Amino acid sequence: MEFVRTIFWNKDHGAVIPMDRLLGIESSNHSHGVREICCRESLNTAFVGTSDNIKRLAQLDISSSTVRQIVEREGRDLADAQRKGQAGPGFTSKDCTDGTVIVGSDGVMVPMVTEEQKRKRRQTESKKRTEENRKSTARAARPRKGSDGDYKEFKIVTFYDEDKSHQYVVGTSGNHEVAGRAMRRIGRQLDMSEALRKYSVSDGAVWILNQLNVQLPMLDDNVLDFYHLGEHVTETSHALFGQGSQEALSWKEKMTEAAKNQGSLVMLDRLGQYVTDVPDDPGQKELHELREYIAKRISMTDYPSFLKQGYDIGSGPTESFCGCLTKRLKGAGMRWDKDNAEAVMALASLYSSHLWNKYWNINNVAA
Repeated sequence: MEFVRTIFWNKDHGAVIPMDRLLGIESSNHSHGVREICCRESLNTAFVGTSDNIKRLAQLDISSSTVRQIVEREGRDLADAQRKGQAGPGFTSKDCTDGTVIVGSDGVMVPMVTEEQKRKRRQTESKKRTEENRKSTARAARPRKGSDGDYKEFKIVTFYDEDKSHQYVVGTSGNHEVAGRAMRRIGRQLDMSEALRKYSVSDGAVWILNQLNVQLPMLDDNVLDFYHLGEHVTETSHALFGQGSQEALSWKEKMTEAAKNQGSLVMLDRLGQYVTDVPDDPGQKELHELREYIAKRISMTDYPSFLKQGYDIGSGPTESFCGCLTKRLKGAGMRWDKDNAEAVMALASLYSSHLWNKYWNINNVAA
């Protein structure tokens, strides 16, 4: 298709091209629809595969490098909008089932491209260009530095209601303080203080609990994920009675049932029955560590009270979100620059939060 474009210009406002605005390419070489197709297809497929799929299904010949540039640019714009509070959940606490909002957070490891890997890539590409007698198309600039490690921890922050009919998740490459600011920002967008019930479920990491206490002081309770407690008990049972033994399994079940039905104080009392005066006895080190771990989280392990109030004592939704937001990032052989990984994670968070259509429809109208 060919279009005749009328360009209006004056020295005060520059050029205005109505046709470009109509087509959604006023600020981009690719239309709104093309950008959405690239982003949506890239949620689960590598950029090379995305390019092939778009060519086959939409008859659009877009190179994998161009697809990557489109996706990363869109994701960075979205992540920036999330940080500024310009993009957020599509619901408030008043919309949540039974007026309940649950908060979760966790850390996930994302594979990074290191400086050594970047150097090898540049050497390989340079050799390939020489063999094919072609020039580099890269801009003249100082090469981007690679990561100082193979993996970096990203932070995930989640908000959802009891039946998961309303959910919102964001990811960040920033530290615990950045994640904490996301908690506060989203809590404000959700009108958390207006929720009838509001609590968190997490693995009890110190940084998570500190940020929850500082950024969301209106929470009624902070719950330690029961499965996570069970993992600590399992490790201690193996140290005491031997991994895989029936005695270890029975002991683990007895302790976790005590915590669930009678509370962690009763569990602490029962753990004390296995403490000896001989530090070298099997499992004594692990036993003391378990008792100290629980003692620091008494208020987070009042499971009888939590269950009586109808609380969810498992962090399964947050664990699921962690998988959804990093699935694309952890594909075989994939390595990322930190900002590009965060960009792809932002698009995945949009989809997991059921906001994909709303976001792209709004942008389409704006275009």
